[in-house]
Amino acid sequence: MRKWLVTLLVVVVIAGLFYYWSRPQPVIVTMATVERGVVERTVANTRAGTVKACQRSRLALSIGGRIDQLLVKEGDQVKAGQLLMVLWNEDRAAQLEVAKASELSAQREQQSICIAAESDQREAKRLTNLARKNLVSEESADLAKSKAEASSASCEAAKARVVQAGAAVSTASALLEQTFLRAPFDGAVAEVTGEVGEYATPSPPGVMTPPAIDLLTDGCHYISAPIDEVDASEIDVGLPVRVTLDAFRDKIFPAKVRRISPYILDQEKQARTVEVEAELSALPEGIKLLAGYSADMEIILDSGDNALRIPSELVVDETFVLVLDGDGVLQRQAIEKGLANWRYTEVLGGLREGDQIVSNIGSSGVEAGAAAKVGPSAND
Repeated sequence: MRKWLVTLLVVVVIAGLFYYWSRPQPVIVTMATVERGVVERTVANTRAGTVKACQRSRLALSIGGRIDQLLVKEGDQVKAGQLLMVLWNEDRAAQLEVAKASELSAQREQQSICIAAESDQREAKRLTNLARKNLVSEESADLAKSKAEASSASCEAAKARVVQAGAAVSTASALLEQTFLRAPFDGAVAEVTGEVGEYATPSPPGVMTPPAIDLLTDGCHYISAPIDEVDASEIDVGLPVRVTLDAFRDKIFPAKVRRISPYILDQEKQARTVEVEAELSALPEGIKLLAGYSADMEIILDSGDNALRIPSELVVDETFVLVLDGDGVLQRQAIEKGLANWRYTEVLGGLREGDQIVSNIGSSGVEAGAAAKVGPSAND
């Protein structure tokens, strides 16, 4: 009997030692403090947005021809109305001179005919008065009157020819103007296609050809980005926007929604989106934007200034967080959510300011029911 008790005691000791050495070790967790601060409800673009110039024109001449003068180069600053390019136009310039000469000739002819008409009218009046006094025959007075009426009609016809000649000058001038390419607004020349002596071809309908000159504003820009259709109904013009640019990773540019596209983009193999434009506020000193920069926008739909908040990535399944109880075991703590975005989630219930919650969610073994102990945080 005594030998049996000794054997049982040895087995118990061995089992105890085995359990002690094989028991699961507590997982190491880091903790975050529930605090107060700003919480926002936001939506962001689904694909990269783009910085666009407020005005951009891909200019082309309405006719084809040989480039005679190229008056700008890429990067030049130009003013509205400034001449940028001229096609060979000596034939049209000559036609304009011919039209101007014809107009001058018509004006001189009109002056001559109308002076003669005035003279004939005076003569007709004189003879009519004399005929009343029986000093000349009625026949002479009638002939003078007819001649005066014919002269007056000739004067009116000459005036019409002057108008016609003026229209011909306007036509010739318009044809000559087709050979000039002018800037429609102040801006910078982004690209020039062609050289002096080359033939410039206008773009026919349905055929894309490079513009002769690509002109854009370089001091005024806006952001255009696609927003998922499910968020489109919540966006209004005037909402504040935070813009970030890959070219300036450490800066946030304030903006406001200025336009929401009135239709949904339905592109093959892509989610349906609505194009939203944001107008940038004043840029920080030393920042120069270039059209074509990639950009992201975060539209602020609602915000709370002094909300109880936790990092959004610490919310599990949208309903609970993990906390460490007094026995060193991880437990689920249900919460009631308010405003939320990818940074922070507002807590309306389930936690209090200063509470500690597990922050290394997703680490191996960090789950409800596991034994745990607090380790150093990443900032320690």
